Amino acid sequence: MNTIKKYFIINKPYKVLTQFTDTESRTTLGSLYKFPKDVYPVGRLDFDSEGLLILTNDKTLTDYLLNPKNRHEREYFVQAEGIPAENDLQKLREGILLKDGKTLPAKVKLIDHPNFPPRVPPIRQRKNIPTSWLSITLIEGRNRQVRRMTAAIGYPTLRLVRVRIKNLLLGDLKIGAVRELNSNEINEIW
Repeated sequence: MNTIKKYFIINKPYKVLTQFTDTESRTTLGSLYKFPKDVYPVGRLDFDSEGLLILTNDKTLTDYLLNPKNRHEREYFVQAEGIPAENDLQKLREGILLKDGKTLPAKVKLIDHPNFPPRVPPIRQRKNIPTSWLSITLIEGRNRQVRRMTAAIGYPTLRLVRVRIKNLLLGDLKIGAVRELNSNEINEIW
């Protein structure tokens, strides 16, 4: 019996676990939408990160997206404390030495405020320290990598939103909203 393949995206809110159960009673994906029982997240976003997440029961797609040798792009919009200079951004582009080794080169640029709705609760702001927004595109996915990279150059991440996986965009999907992917979007992922 062939299982019907299902594909969803969600705009994962802040402080939601990328799983369906939790022993500590934290909010999970299952509290946002009634996903079919055989559908699971492809990868994860940290509890304190937001944005695009794919969920599917297509094990071939999951394996493809999670296999590091495929090096597909994931783009994040990052609100950082302070305004990095060009030489700081260049360090990220060349790769940063972290405790678990040097990162692969990233695509990095300063961007205008992306006009996201304010986060709830709001990020902490210091009156004397401005913030900036960066677009950071990675082809690897280490644990808390973006946060560790920005901290390593002296500009801690205050807010992190994944906006793209390969050619699939978060677009104007509202925070906490879920929708099924259409066949063109599914084909674009491959």
